[in-house]
Amino acid sequence: MRPNIVSEAGLQTRMGQWWEGIPVLTSAVVVVCGVIYLVCLLVGYDSFAEVCFWPSAVISRFQVYRIFTSILFHGSLLHVLFNMLALVPLGSELERIMGSVRLLYIIVLLAISSALFHLLIALLVAHNPFHPSPYFMDECAIGFSGILFSMIVIETSLSGAQTRSVFGLFNVPAKWYALILLVVFQLVMSNVSLLGHLCGILSGFAYTYGLFNVLIPGTSFFSAIESSAYLSTCVRRPKFIMCTGGNGAGYLPTHSNQTVTSRNGVLSGNIWENLSSWMPQRESSAQPVTDDSRFPGRGRTLTSQTSTGNHDSTLQARLLSGSNSPERISAPAAIGGERSLTGSQSAVDTTAGATRLLGQQGSILSDEKVQKLVAMGFEKTQVEVALAAAEGDLNVAVEILSQQG
Repeated sequence: MRPNIVSEAGLQTRMGQWWEGIPVLTSAVVVVCGVIYLVCLLVGYDSFAEVCFWPSAVISRFQVYRIFTSILFHGSLLHVLFNMLALVPLGSELERIMGSVRLLYIIVLLAISSALFHLLIALLVAHNPFHPSPYFMDECAIGFSGILFSMIVIETSLSGAQTRSVFGLFNVPAKWYALILLVVFQLVMSNVSLLGHLCGILSGFAYTYGLFNVLIPGTSFFSAIESSAYLSTCVRRPKFIMCTGGNGAGYLPTHSNQTVTSRNGVLSGNIWENLSSWMPQRESSAQPVTDDSRFPGRGRTLTSQTSTGNHDSTLQARLLSGSNSPERISAPAAIGGERSLTGSQSAVDTTAGATRLLGQQGSILSDEKVQKLVAMGFEKTQVEVALAAAEGDLNVAVEILSQQG
């Protein structure tokens, strides 16, 4: 008997699939930084005195362009390689949550805030009355790693993980992860900007706790940009992530295990309540997940639900996936005495039918979970449908909503 022959995809095919899975903004940053480094390498440019972030030059000559040029230039091949390899998973995850246009705005905001923190600390160190030192004023910093440290803080606060692994060597508490990475880099690598990385961490914490909410426009602002004729070609690309959700601030909060308030940001509540926990974690789902040896991992087994529950979840998932295309739902069914939606019904009927389904499963949904997901930037109707489809599991609901983005 002839044995079965299984061929493995070639390196070029796997690299192509990997690249196609990276959203448009993240891949654009990788390309821009890579091309800039190659051009500098070909022309022999290696001083970086005109493009780095140099506090003395920014203040005395008002060269504010250094805020943005400094994050695009890199000093060596390993520098740009490690930064871009770290950017791909971080940027891809945040871009799928925020949307491509909103993430671009957030990167610009983080770059400006990191530069302001850098200038403030450098000035305080240089002009303090106890031991003045002009070292940080004359430091010339380049690289995207400051923004990466901000992204690490934001992603860590969203992940809900209690611990994080440092290069697979040892685990550390998640709330200290970014700071411990900063210390490790300072110990094992030379010529690393301490202040640049530290200010990136400070910007990440400031954004996570809502200190920048007043500076972030509403969802309609990003939607107007996406609908403009200049971006029509880019928006049609499958790698482009649309900005969805009803949270105007685009704030990505974290949630403590004790209480969750509906107030968003320090401007609408007490700042001390927002800072009461150094790094709160996301509330774990109260809905138990049935373990089955046939289906390892976090996914649910197909046999863990009753037939009625499966039917309800399937229809709700289809309602969510077809929210923009009502014609996708065509199979008639009856649930709780209600007629299901057909392909001939309008988007308004789709939303009404989804609302009726949600009313039948009110025991699964809770106001706190809806408020959490709405605060993450998703529309309330989609949040309710996603929570019903996920049977109250926040992690599954976030995955469903992110795929719709």
